Amino acid sequence: MGLDEREKAILDFERRWRMLPGPKERAIRDHLCLSPAHYYALLGRLVDSPDAMRYDPMVVRRLRRLRHHRRRARFEGRSAEGRPSR
Repeated sequence: MGLDEREKAILDFERRWRMLPGPKERAIRDHLCLSPAHYYALLGRLVDSPDAMRYDPMVVRRLRRLRHHRRRARFEGRSAEGRPSR
């Protein structure tokens, strides 16, 4: 089936957003015309997509790693940075 243009734009944005000025949430609104909540919901689905993996394997692997670390930290009762959660 492949990715649509918006899905490709989300993955492209995720690859390069650190080079953009300002906070990520503002860049999401400015560059993709999406609310951050909608962006992260779409990105969460893309991370599990075989089409996304074919399109940009480095970004998808990085996002899967980050998700794994966040889930593991939550399960172990600490923040993703390694500090105890309150």
